[in-house]
Amino acid sequence: MMSFDVACFRANVQCPDSSSSTSSFLACICCAGAVSNFYRNSLLIHYSRKATSFFFSAWLALWPFLFEKINKTKVVFSGETVPARERVLLIANHRTEVDWMYLWDLALRKGSLGCIKYILKSTLMKLPVFGWGFHILEFIPVQRKWEVDESTMRQMLSTFKDPQDPLWLALFPEGTDFTEQKCIRNKKYAAENGLPILKNVLLPKTKGFCACLEELRDCLDAVYDVTIGYKHRCPSFLDNVFGVDPSEVHIHVQRIPLDNIPTSEDKISSWLMDTFRLKDELLSNFYIQGHFPQEGTEMELSTEKWLVNIVPVIALISICIYLTFFSSVWFKIYVSLVCAYLASATYFNIRPVPIFCLVKAFL
Repeated sequence: MMSFDVACFRANVQCPDSSSSTSSFLACICCAGAVSNFYRNSLLIHYSRKATSFFFSAWLALWPFLFEKINKTKVVFSGETVPARERVLLIANHRTEVDWMYLWDLALRKGSLGCIKYILKSTLMKLPVFGWGFHILEFIPVQRKWEVDESTMRQMLSTFKDPQDPLWLALFPEGTDFTEQKCIRNKKYAAENGLPILKNVLLPKTKGFCACLEELRDCLDAVYDVTIGYKHRCPSFLDNVFGVDPSEVHIHVQRIPLDNIPTSEDKISSWLMDTFRLKDELLSNFYIQGHFPQEGTEMELSTEKWLVNIVPVIALISICIYLTFFSSVWFKIYVSLVCAYLASATYFNIRPVPIFCLVKAFL
């Protein structure tokens, strides 16, 4: 069996969000960008998503290994063992700014890493390099004003209906990460409006969740209710980057069939509110006991599998670096044009409309 000295590797790679990580992400963008945007403007949007998924799943797979093997973060799964490669809407609590990164650990184990999409703040789309990747991956940007977000959100959701396209759509219904100050304001609002008073989560915003179900219910397999808990200390982004914290992440997963969720907007809103009330109770028990019930639903990551996965990533980065610095001027122009296009597209929120959508509009 192949052996690998993780401790030695950790001593040399302390920060997962390093310049090498950014370079590899940019390499994925340069390779996937042209392919993705060409096909997305054609009749072959399905193949665009396959190409995008291929490039980015290879890059994203590095992160769970960095968390679990190099930073020595213990990731414990509990609840239900969900099937691989389902089309799902995933809802989760938002305890800190790094929660979304640990969903990759679950997605990797389920063969869905390349198709995970987030509903996120529109300001994040304007980040250099990473915002460009969010654009290619079709993340849904929101300004957290429903009258502004509804049309954009529904338009993008309508493009995710093809059952041939794998989909993990991740939504944090609280709309922001949890802090004690926000919790105090939340409790006051809940008391004034006859809503549940929650201690460990914020009241969920229901409009976005209702829209997701209205648009996608007929083409989803299930809803995943994910609860994330940090055993010792809630990490900041920099804690996570430098491997300081978290020491343990607990992820509780419940698979909810669509038949168990109401269809009317009012009842969906009540269902979501009740789900977060139960999530609050689950977290209260977690902070007392130090774990969620029914632990051990997922296996540890295989180091050998990661080493096999990293080979194409290293090859891709090497090829892109070689082409960028040692190839013809035309490739350098191509890289510059890709970067310029993505910078403009993310800043002005420009999204190409596939030809088949235009054809359908005239039928």
